[in-house]
Amino acid sequence: MIFELAGIKFNIEFFHTVENNKPFLLFLHGFTGSSDDWKPIVPHINQNFSSLGIDLIGHGKSSSPPDAEFYKAESIANQVSNIIDHTIKRKVIPVGYSMGGRAALTFAVKYPEMIAALILESTTHGIEDTRLREERIKRDEEIAAFIETHSMEEFAEYWMDMEIFNTQRRFSEDKRKQLRLSRMNNNHTGLINTLRGFGTGTMPPMHDQLKSIQCKTLLITGELDTKFTNINSEIVELFPDAELKLIKNAGHNTHAEEPKKFVKTVNEFLEKF
Repeated sequence: MIFELAGIKFNIEFFHTVENNKPFLLFLHGFTGSSDDWKPIVPHINQNFSSLGIDLIGHGKSSSPPDAEFYKAESIANQVSNIIDHTIKRKVIPVGYSMGGRAALTFAVKYPEMIAALILESTTHGIEDTRLREERIKRDEEIAAFIETHSMEEFAEYWMDMEIFNTQRRFSEDKRKQLRLSRMNNNHTGLINTLRGFGTGTMPPMHDQLKSIQCKTLLITGELDTKFTNINSEIVELFPDAELKLIKNAGHNTHAEEPKKFVKTVNEFLEKF
């Protein structure tokens, strides 16, 4: 369904609905992705939970407004809140991958009353160090410049060729083709503004706010993704009630690289609710 908020359209996919009072699972995709990315996973997640996915602003079938203000962390948290308020009207358990995890984390800090639990896959809390943050902003601007001067097909190749996705080279050619087509299902404005408004460098660092997240939290990283495993190994202690699970033989995108292990890890966590 399409939900309109202040003239901006958001695509919402209701994956699975159950008549009970359990919180909804809210699936949030990564940069260049969409709610479609979760469709191979959702049927294997605990079916006692209803679930939905949102195409975040600038992605998939949602709008890509020209004003970068709409893409900032607080705006995205407000957009998610409004969508929940006007559709399911129930607490949620966000399941956020990478950028979607940063959106889920931002949302959880601003709207704790709407959160029943939190599942963050390959997620960072932002960059505290000023120099490193400026370096990341510069890097994201380089990527934005590439998008401005190339086709979506060329950008999809460029993006998938990044070092962080090296472990996905083992995918079959058909699967890589599907991923490439999915990445191409975006537009220049949406991706550029996402990098400039909600890149890891521009996102306000949340190190000091993690202690305010009182709900049970599951952190997931791929064993082969040393960067994000190291980040999460450090921040897991900052949450009041969090655990970190490593997915063996997986890199950054654990749900695509080792879906059975990802599903098992999430389902074991959901048994607590």
